[in-house]
Amino acid sequence: MLARTLLFLHTSKGKALFSTHIVPDKPILVRDFIHSALYHPTHGYFSQSPASVGVLHKTISFKNLQGRKAYMKYLDNVYKQNDIAWFTPVELFKPWYAHGIAESIMRTANLSVPLKIYEIGGGSGTCAKGILDYIMLNAPTRVYNNMTYISVEISPSLAEIQRQTVGEVRTHLSKFRVECRDAADRSGWGDVDQQPCWVIMLEVLDNLPHDLIYSENQVSPWMEVWVGKKHDRETHSELFKPLQDSLITRCVEIMDWEKDHSNQSGSVSMARSIWSKVFPKPRRCWLPTGCLRLLEVLHGVLPKMSLIASDFSYLPDVRIPGERAPLVSTKKNGSSLDYGSYLDAKGDADIFFPTDFWLLERIDHYCSGQLKMHKDNSSKQGKKRRTITLDTSSFMEEFGLPTKTRTKDGYNPLLDDFKNTKFYLSVPTHNIK
Repeated sequence: MLARTLLFLHTSKGKALFSTHIVPDKPILVRDFIHSALYHPTHGYFSQSPASVGVLHKTISFKNLQGRKAYMKYLDNVYKQNDIAWFTPVELFKPWYAHGIAESIMRTANLSVPLKIYEIGGGSGTCAKGILDYIMLNAPTRVYNNMTYISVEISPSLAEIQRQTVGEVRTHLSKFRVECRDAADRSGWGDVDQQPCWVIMLEVLDNLPHDLIYSENQVSPWMEVWVGKKHDRETHSELFKPLQDSLITRCVEIMDWEKDHSNQSGSVSMARSIWSKVFPKPRRCWLPTGCLRLLEVLHGVLPKMSLIASDFSYLPDVRIPGERAPLVSTKKNGSSLDYGSYLDAKGDADIFFPTDFWLLERIDHYCSGQLKMHKDNSSKQGKKRRTITLDTSSFMEEFGLPTKTRTKDGYNPLLDDFKNTKFYLSVPTHNIK
């Protein structure tokens, strides 16, 4: 079973109020529509959902479960008892999921300097507590005593839950703090920090705002998509404009980098042009502009950061057209319902995207300055970052303890049910000797 399908089997039965206030009187970019549909303080999905992230009160004892059927039954009972929207992987597999992340940090970090960790969107604080627990028990005492763990959390209610979770171990509190702000807002970071640090983002990229671009056929130029109100002011429609937004333009530049620097022959280009005239096919492409904005900020203020990100590499049964299109999911009469258009989401639905990990790597290199250094297509001397993308199962087999999430018959939900999730690791080359 695919991970997101499993996680959304148990969406909260509370029904969000439908809103027509997502779009103002003037047209807005798709990313602003999505941001408003998800995060508007009054009408947004996450503002209206009473409980979007749950906290398990005890660790699941996988070794006492017979197999997949027993695990699914146990999970179903847990969701019913807690009446929440969904549990994150770090929650379902605590403490082992967080311990795997902590081990990957300890193997790579320079422990001769104070360890500093930022977590973007820390949820219930389970990851923070698990990492602090692991380092307290497995690292030299001086590493734990001198470390700092900073959660950057936009939700005040989640920020308070994180403080409570981490505070279960009193010695953690002197190392941990929550900064309640938007991580993509440069003004909240203060001065540039030149010290090495780690940034963790678990299931953050999938809910970041995206933009949409459109082309009439295979060779026509891309156009920006805007969302405006129709004359009835109750429904929305798309408007198309030439590319002019700087964030969209930069994202398209990164996306087309390989194509622009390949030695494509003139005959191939001519054939494509002829084919587009005979068989014209409109194109739609979703751009992770929210990710680009966030990484531009992070690389600007934390130039020596190492990054660990985990998210969904693809999503099943997506009905919305376009490359990297999102799944728009809501709850109707206790059952899950997927919309066929993102415009139908007006505060009553979650909007989440698959992560193109190849494009994520390109954005990471771009924001670090590496792609800008090599616009002449020269050799890669001076490469600024080393990166690797791993399946979740590969990551956990390397850094975690997969035997802890295995049932009696050998079924392992962490390794077997999360086939559509990956980890992305990125470290500055000057931290590796």
